[in-house]
Amino acid sequence: MKRAILWLFAVVILGGLAFAAWRLNDERTFAATPFGEGGRTVVVPPGSGPHALAKLLADARIVSDADRFYTHLHFFRRGKQAKAGEYEFDGPLLPDEVLGKLIRGEVKLYKFTIPEGLRVDEAAAIIGQSGLCSAHDLLAIARDPASPKRFGVPGPSLEGYLFPDTYSLPRSIGCAGIAQTMIARFQRAWQEAQSQRLPEIRLDEQQAVTLASIVEKETGVSHERAHVSCVFHNRMKRHMPLQTDPTVIYALLLAHDFKWDGNIHKKDLSLQHPYNTYVIKGLPPGPIANPGAAALDAALHPMECRDLYFVSRNDGTTVFCPDLKCHNANVQKFQVQYFRKHRG
Repeated sequence: MKRAILWLFAVVILGGLAFAAWRLNDERTFAATPFGEGGRTVVVPPGSGPHALAKLLADARIVSDADRFYTHLHFFRRGKQAKAGEYEFDGPLLPDEVLGKLIRGEVKLYKFTIPEGLRVDEAAAIIGQSGLCSAHDLLAIARDPASPKRFGVPGPSLEGYLFPDTYSLPRSIGCAGIAQTMIARFQRAWQEAQSQRLPEIRLDEQQAVTLASIVEKETGVSHERAHVSCVFHNRMKRHMPLQTDPTVIYALLLAHDFKWDGNIHKKDLSLQHPYNTYVIKGLPPGPIANPGAAALDAALHPMECRDLYFVSRNDGTTVFCPDLKCHNANVQKFQVQYFRKHRG
């Protein structure tokens, strides 16, 4: 009799342990989305408690059973807090996989790439397509006269300081956060360029970024940037107007609410505007685009040259000259004859 009772007791104990092990394994391995392939997105508000989180995930079809998920969270991940934000889940997941992502704060990121030399209106359009912030709202921040002081940059606007790069950002960052992130990236590039500054270059930050933006618009060839910069430095030393077409274009855009037919006409060169470097001497009041790291470096570290002029070869490269006679010959060769041939 005693032996039978002991055997029965052992069976009960073993059965209880087996059930507990099965329950533990079942809670840890039940599929959170046995019915679901494909992506699902959910926004977790700040301060979401276990019950609210379980219901939120079940309603979003990320977990299959709110009660079971709550039980798992309560018994096996007690004390762990999901971070607020927007999350994206794909395919059937285990509860610990769902919770791990929420606890680590692996929020959904939106990616966009801003190439070198774009104006703020062009950059805003790209950012708008990412879904993070409307182009209108970002442009309003960039052009707000209070923004330079707010974000710690010189200049009349944020033009020139929204650094061109690839960004992956969460929706929660907001429009102001996007601007701050891009400016922080600019500031790192600026410090790197500063470390390579030639001692004789006395430009302040706003002047240097303005020059870098002009260099960026004048050439897309990496090895030409320092040469183009040299030409502009030489002209400024001689108190010559820079006479660079990209500033004329920017002046036309500002004068006509950023509407332009795409052509520079002869009369445009005499447009009385502070950004038109055909009628002013020296640099315009601020940048005309957002330069990259190489253009910033070129503005502060131009190559040595005697050149005062350059003109496009119409193949993406540039030819340089130290005097007007040489320049006029190149204009005739690479511009006048080229356009006669292709228009004739």
